[in-house]
Amino acid sequence: MSDSSLTKFLGGSPGQVILRLLFLSFVVGVILSALDLNPLDIIDIATRFVQRLWNMGFAAIENILRYFAIGAVIVVPIWLILRLIKSVGR
Repeated sequence: MSDSSLTKFLGGSPGQVILRLLFLSFVVGVILSALDLNPLDIIDIATRFVQRLWNMGFAAIENILRYFAIGAVIVVPIWLILRLIKSVGR
C-alpha cells in the first residue's frame, strides 16, 4: 500500500488516527469504569446474548417439528386408510 492509499484506508494520517483512537479508548474506558464494567464483563454479556439467540432459534425449530409430529399422528393414518380404501375399491 502506498502512503496515499493507507491514508485513504485509515481516514487520515496514521499518526492522527492513532491519537484519535487513543483518546477515544481513554474516554470509553473512563465511561465503562464509571459504569463498573470491565472488558471481560462485556465479552460475557455478548456471549450470553448470542447463546440466548441461538437457543431461541433452536427452540423455535423444535416447536415447529413438534407441531409437524402432532399433525402427522392424525394425518398419516387417515391418509393411509384412505389410500387402502381406494386401492381395495379398484
